[in-house]
Amino acid sequence: MNDVVTVRNEKLVKDVIKGLESRNMKGYYAANKEEALKIALDIIPKKATITMGGSVSVSEIGLRDALTEGDYDFRPRETFKDEHEAAVFGYTADFFLGSTNAMTSDGILVNIDGNSNRVSAYAYGPSKVLLIVGVNKICGDLDSAMKRARNDAATINAQRFGLNTPCSKTGKCADCKSPDTICCQFLTTRYSRHADRYHVIIVNENLGF
Repeated sequence: MNDVVTVRNEKLVKDVIKGLESRNMKGYYAANKEEALKIALDIIPKKATITMGGSVSVSEIGLRDALTEGDYDFRPRETFKDEHEAAVFGYTADFFLGSTNAMTSDGILVNIDGNSNRVSAYAYGPSKVLLIVGVNKICGDLDSAMKRARNDAATINAQRFGLNTPCSKTGKCADCKSPDTICCQFLTTRYSRHADRYHVIIVNENLGF
């Protein structure tokens, strides 16, 4: 990444972290994937029970591999017999890992989900929610964050999962009611009532979608 862009992003992230802290959420700055991995492993204690949704960002920084190989009770969703069993474990886990579809420059998180196990865990259940977020997810305001979540993240995920939705064909949201739609539940997280529950590591690289 260009040095000028790196410096600009660092300043932007620091403002986002102030916004998160004003919303009772803890923010961290990571210059790169390697630093993000170190911060995450410092946050997660050994033996912790951990699960995650389908986050690409978690895998991109190497956290999924580190937890699989380390001394943790890490159970990704594909290790369960069905989605319900995975969701129930997620609600009682010490950590639920993921990312966010978009976030505002003052720390509001925006997420869209189809089966809703991810957004429901973000809202309530696991003791801690640990999010890995690339600078590409930061938007100027709530309106632009919602547009990003719908037109970028949801569209790419529909294509990634091979779903039969208008957006997977056209590349843009059609506000559809397709049986395959993943835009079923919208979660806007503007404040965490429980201190030390949300931990958001913002990485000065592009991650996920």
